[in-house]
Amino acid sequence: MGARTLSKKVDSTKTMLAWFKAKGLKPFKFQKDTWDAYRHGMSGLIHASTGTGKTYAIWPAALMESLDQYTPEQLAGYGRGGRVKRPMLPLTVIWLTPLRALANDLALSLNAPVEDLDLPFVIETRTGDTAASTRTRQKERLPYGLITTPESLSILLSYPGNEEKFSQVKLVVVDEWHELLGSKRGVQAELALARLRRLSPTMKTWGLSATIGNLDMALAALVGDNPEALERATIISGSESKLVVAESVLPERLENLPWTGHTGLPMIDEVIDQVAASGTSIVFTNTRSQTEQWYLQMLERHEDFCGQAALHHGSLDIGVRRWVEEALKNEKLKFVVSTSSLDLGVDFSPVDQVLQVGSPKGVARAMQRAGRSGHSPGKVSKLFLVPCHALELVELCAARLAMDMGLVESRSPHNKPIDVLCQHVTTIALGSGFREEELFAEVRETSAYKNLTRDEWRWVLNFVGTGGAALAAYPEYHRIKDEDGRFVISDKALALRHRLSIGTIVSDQSVDVCFTSGERIGQVEESFIARLKKGDRFVFAGRFLEFIDVRDMKARVRLSPVKSGLVPRWMGGRLPLSSELASVVRKLISDAAFGVYDEPEMAFVKPLLNLQAERSALPELGELLIEYLHSREGHHLFVYPFEGRLVNEGLANLVAFKLSQVSPSTFSIAVNDWGFEILSGQPIDLDGQAIARVFQALDGDNIAEDIRQCLNAGEMARRKFREIARVAGLIFQGYPGGSKTVKQVQVSSGLLFDVFADFDPGNLLVRQAHDEVLENNLEISRLKGALSRINTAKIVEVQAKRATPFSLPLMVDRLRGKLSSEKLAQRVLKMKMDLARDMHI
Repeated sequence: MGARTLSKKVDSTKTMLAWFKAKGLKPFKFQKDTWDAYRHGMSGLIHASTGTGKTYAIWPAALMESLDQYTPEQLAGYGRGGRVKRPMLPLTVIWLTPLRALANDLALSLNAPVEDLDLPFVIETRTGDTAASTRTRQKERLPYGLITTPESLSILLSYPGNEEKFSQVKLVVVDEWHELLGSKRGVQAELALARLRRLSPTMKTWGLSATIGNLDMALAALVGDNPEALERATIISGSESKLVVAESVLPERLENLPWTGHTGLPMIDEVIDQVAASGTSIVFTNTRSQTEQWYLQMLERHEDFCGQAALHHGSLDIGVRRWVEEALKNEKLKFVVSTSSLDLGVDFSPVDQVLQVGSPKGVARAMQRAGRSGHSPGKVSKLFLVPCHALELVELCAARLAMDMGLVESRSPHNKPIDVLCQHVTTIALGSGFREEELFAEVRETSAYKNLTRDEWRWVLNFVGTGGAALAAYPEYHRIKDEDGRFVISDKALALRHRLSIGTIVSDQSVDVCFTSGERIGQVEESFIARLKKGDRFVFAGRFLEFIDVRDMKARVRLSPVKSGLVPRWMGGRLPLSSELASVVRKLISDAAFGVYDEPEMAFVKPLLNLQAERSALPELGELLIEYLHSREGHHLFVYPFEGRLVNEGLANLVAFKLSQVSPSTFSIAVNDWGFEILSGQPIDLDGQAIARVFQALDGDNIAEDIRQCLNAGEMARRKFREIARVAGLIFQGYPGGSKTVKQVQVSSGLLFDVFADFDPGNLLVRQAHDEVLENNLEISRLKGALSRINTAKIVEVQAKRATPFSLPLMVDRLRGKLSSEKLAQRVLKMKMDLARDMHI
């Protein structure tokens, strides 16, 4: 569309509708509802399926507001850069995204109507990938629309004079709010939003979310958890439902699937056939190691894919990832193998189908990944679920049914993370400073800190100002100081260190992997590189590499002529089965107990479930299955709560702890999403009723203390404190190019933990470490709910004569760390043959 005639009065709504029409689009009802709510001064949360147009629900509202604010003559006086030097409109819209990789794609979407309508609205990005020259310029002058991350926004708030720069902000959009909510990055965003509302009181806040269960809680965390803010906020749900077609990929025969395992590679031929028969595909895996394996194996099996395939995960160089994203959008690739790095936001309209290797473990994750295909309004999203082992078909069936039922997991915000608050206080002091009471009131407007007490607030100020009781003698921990009632930071070295440390994403130290020419390939964790010696081979970025040496925290490599090698393992545990998915799994197993196998996945795995019923039992709803087995290894106790890995781990350790009090013994424990195993060299002298009493004894107010005793929670808290200390600013990772090693960080954080435990027993960061272990590592809230359900269940006891289909994966997991790969494979094959004989397959 051409430039408008300046003499005419602009009808902003008519202008925007004309733009939609010119693009061949018609606004959906939820988009128009958003425009209307925004025009009436409302904030809100837009909840709609992936690919239904959430971006153009809120962005046109901001543009229309600006068109209503300025006359055509006034707009003509502003520029968008270029040769003609004209003043720029002030910062008006901030668009927060959880992934900096989404920033460029978002900029294209936001710029489309701006350029078509010839508006003088400058849109820029500011992330860790933004050029240094651009970031320097933005310190002085910010654009009309700024696309940024929570970390980069906090950095901007740390510069003096930010009050004036942010004073005319009309709108903050938080994209993919479901991804931030429930994480410390979400808390960081909450605090930044509270600050912006103080600087621009009329500012409106809108969140975009595709997959979330607890909408009311999500809205409160977004706009501020207080009656006044919630009265001016609304939830808008897109009525335009997204059609998702999901089905499981089945092998020719059940015996083609292993009984345990998580790579999924036995299904590679079926996946290759599915990819070859379609246009463009994304093959999602659950880990980076799995991504590397699948990419290489698919190319090895199907050479015609060479030059048409790529892989994508967060450890690859940003340049590589951007090339893959562009090639995928421009239909230059047949398929991409990826982790969650392609889960969010980027518009891949050409993608015809998505394949998920392994259980997605959560309904929201399955829906999010499905939405990467058919990522446009009216298009169908196609999801193919690929099992890694036989019983996983039950989980895939559960995921498919849960999506049809609309079950979506909730995300609960963090409650008063003191480390994030310490960082934020330092950031605001570094900016223009703050007064104690004013910032206290501001912080308490957030959902995360609405229950922050005055004593806790004063502890934070004292800790950031003096280092607290244990560190008061060390000047480097005296970060803020009170100057005439205003807390500030004046030390330039301290300021630099803090800005380099802003953020809540904590991971083990990574090492750049580079060719001898200097070309950067990506990053792997230092702990992996430390195990390599010169000449060792490993697989990374889809290439076989030979390790040369480490120089200046860079691992130098060359291409290896030998096509084999180790696959790096990145830190991070397996995803636990969500409560929503677990409930559907229990229902499917219960249906099978009554002989109901209506779903194709269940019918396919029926021989294995029938064998489970023959050798043991299939628990019905309201039942808890317990199996006993005596083998040459000892006495086994198997319990199947079907509550997810973390909850089952907590239950296993609690039961073992109680057993040891009755009869002191040494136990081995194995855990998966369906249940747990306790192995003892001595007979386990407990029947079902006694075990039920153990669970009942745990279902009380002392469960947290029981966990601390049985799990050595002090050591777990020490490890958790390593992350907390970094976020709180107690440990400086080092300047670029001179970062500390993982071992140095471990020593520093461990020393601080011990000092606080001995000399500052009321330290809130230590308390936070213990609380996070209980909630994040062991899901204590979910554990309590599981115990309530279990304690009303009927106990079904079975004295098994041989391993059952349910128990075999647990036994294999326990043996995995004790036997060599060859010996483990032999044991698994023997157990599988034993099962297969009884299934007659």
